Amino acid sequence: MQHIIAQAKRFVRDEDGVTAIEYGLIASLIAVAIIVAVTLVGTKLTGVFNTIASDL
Repeated sequence: MQHIIAQAKRFVRDEDGVTAIEYGLIASLIAVAIIVAVTLVGTKLTGVFNTIASDL
């Protein structure tokens, strides 16, 4: 029984999994920000090209 309790304590103190999850969340937030930025720029760029095309 003491062996199981010792393993449980080690599991609770282990922070490697938590760090990996944090890095995963940070990477996903950066990816979402990039997608939003590219979408906004793409939409505005489409408008610019349409304006240029109609003026020609």
